[in-house]
Amino acid sequence: MKDIEWKGYARKDGSKGIRNVLLVVYLVECAHHVSSEIASGFNKNEVQVIGFGGCYPNSHADKVMRRLCTHPNVGGALLVSLGCESFNRFKLAKTIEETGRPVSTLVIQEEGGTSKAIARGTEWVRSALHQLQNTPSVKMGVKDLVIGTICGGSDATSGISGNPAVGLTFDRLVEEKAITIFEETGEMIGFEDHIASRAKTKALGNELRKSIQKAARYYTIMGHASFAPGNADGGLSTIEEKSLGAYSKGGKSEIAGLLKPGDIPTQPGLYLLDVVPDGEPRFGFPNINDNAEISELMACGSHIILFVTGRGSVVGSPIAPVIKICSNPDTYERMEEDMDINAGKVISGELNLKESSNEIISAILSTAAGNKTASEALGHQEFVLLYKSFQPAGPSCLP
Repeated sequence: MKDIEWKGYARKDGSKGIRNVLLVVYLVECAHHVSSEIASGFNKNEVQVIGFGGCYPNSHADKVMRRLCTHPNVGGALLVSLGCESFNRFKLAKTIEETGRPVSTLVIQEEGGTSKAIARGTEWVRSALHQLQNTPSVKMGVKDLVIGTICGGSDATSGISGNPAVGLTFDRLVEEKAITIFEETGEMIGFEDHIASRAKTKALGNELRKSIQKAARYYTIMGHASFAPGNADGGLSTIEEKSLGAYSKGGKSEIAGLLKPGDIPTQPGLYLLDVVPDGEPRFGFPNINDNAEISELMACGSHIILFVTGRGSVVGSPIAPVIKICSNPDTYERMEEDMDINAGKVISGELNLKESSNEIISAILSTAAGNKTASEALGHQEFVLLYKSFQPAGPSCLP
């Protein structure tokens, strides 16, 4: 991998992207329809929609939105406001502008309603896409990549094929000086000591342990763990058993840091992302939506998401390509159109874990070079941004 290079997109803020998408961003649910209508007139791989539906201000949503609108894979953004929501559109526009990306704000109430706003937004997007055609290229290699991973629709095969194959892949990426991020602290319950023992420092180990204990407490209060009926139907019996598989996708490398959503690591290594809100439970159930977690991985800079599934999942993402890794050979046979990798070959004896990891590495390099994943080809652009509350990561959490 060390000598493999491809052409990426150079950003004026110094970052490098593997895609060059233009975002249409709704800043309240009332602006969602107008945003979708503006984007519908363009190629899905060029113009994509994200947004925050809440009218009440939320610092988590504000931070994540700033990170997403300045993501390395993003070339520019149109911000769509109703006009009376609490989201600070002026601050977001300034943040985007300071990175050298084209940005404009469309206020529906000021434009005179739906049709006029759609027409004005469509005109700006068309002009911005022409501008993005002149984005300079830059050489990229594995060391430039940030790779996130998540598992969803897990079953009894996830922990013995797909997840450990991703774990082995992460170990190899860390050796090549890439940044790798795994998450789901709510699915690490029972592994507190194992996680802590892999920390770069003792202080970080304590923080990692506390993050998992926080998740266990949060789930207990809410009365809802990260365990779905489909997990049980697929052969898993407890959250601890599910944790066996979730833990394995983090590989065996030393853990360099603990992130909160929107924290972007600046040094190579393996990081754990804590997505369970801090403080007392508020704003609904945490960790029950894979797309919210994908959004948070992207907010930490992930260029690509490795998504492991046993039961089968079809979700994608509007910013970072999702590589779907199916751990169950029977599921792969039924849902091959939505899958990129058949890690179920480990179950059937056709491949070993290293060979499955080789296929994942090849898919990462192919995707980074511009080839579409299955979810991209099918047009999947699912996106969720929830109300949450976080305290800043402490000094012990980052290198």
